[in-house]
Amino acid sequence: MSENADDRFALRQLVEDWAVWRDAGDWERFATVWHSEDGWMTATWFQGSARDFIKLSREGFESGVNISHFLGGHTADIVDGRAIAQTKMTINQRATVDGVEVDVACTGRFYDFCARGADGWKIVRRQPIYEKDRLDLVDPSAQLTIDPQLLTQFPLGYRYLAYVQTKAGFTVKSGLPGLTGDAVLRLYDEGARWLAGAASPGDPH
Repeated sequence: MSENADDRFALRQLVEDWAVWRDAGDWERFATVWHSEDGWMTATWFQGSARDFIKLSREGFESGVNISHFLGGHTADIVDGRAIAQTKMTINQRATVDGVEVDVACTGRFYDFCARGADGWKIVRRQPIYEKDRLDLVDPSAQLTIDPQLLTQFPLGYRYLAYVQTKAGFTVKSGLPGLTGDAVLRLYDEGARWLAGAASPGDPH
């Protein structure tokens, strides 16, 4: 295999390790996918360092928060020791909303700023792109009334995910990147700058 093919394989493995180890609660190995100094994670319910994300994910896992990730197609742009990896994904969460058990699924992409060091490829920054979502009742015979005022506060790409998480007590960030719009265009520009040698992986705030 060529060096570039080796890098592509390693980046795909990195993304898959993230999903499997995080969802399995394998926190020691999960910590190894992140850049040790400045790994950063953005999610609907969290924006901060990889270290804090691991801590809060573990607390949620141990308290019964049920979130899982499924991966699809993958591509990577690689320039020397830097890469932008994009991976199709679905975030699934099971929760209780107003006494009714629901499943919410949000489909989009993981957009990862990666760097290669002596210990291989690591994620420096992860920014999900939220493309579309839906909500289903676990028991089809149940009845759930959606609060339209709360629902429409959030962007279309993760509207139902945000609704469920808000009902569960999380503070959800608005304005995250979707399939189109200024936020995702800004993210693409930050990715291009990262590959061109920018000092930081954009502004995750």
